[in-house]
Amino acid sequence: MAQRIKKGDTVLILSGKDKGKRGEVMRVIPRDDRVVVEGVNVVTRHVRQRPGISQAGLVRGEAPIRASKVMLVDPETQKPGRVGASFLEDGTKVRKIKSGKRS
Repeated sequence: MAQRIKKGDTVLILSGKDKGKRGEVMRVIPRDDRVVVEGVNVVTRHVRQRPGISQAGLVRGEAPIRASKVMLVDPETQKPGRVGASFLEDGTKVRKIKSGKRS
């Protein structure tokens, strides 16, 4: 599936325990159709001390979530919407947010 969400985008969480939260995409995993969002789906892992590991014990961090559970937020209007594509006069392809209202 084509990834319409990129690193650095602001997204809105649509479902799950973090529903309604907004965050910035830290990482995109297109092979698994997942994204890692800052401050969302925070899990605690037990990490054993080993050479090369800087922090051991209980480590908190973000886990990936399905890309279908997030919606891109328009940076200008701060409203979420579906992602589409359009072409400029010079032929370059740009992403655009499709709003929910139809006029």
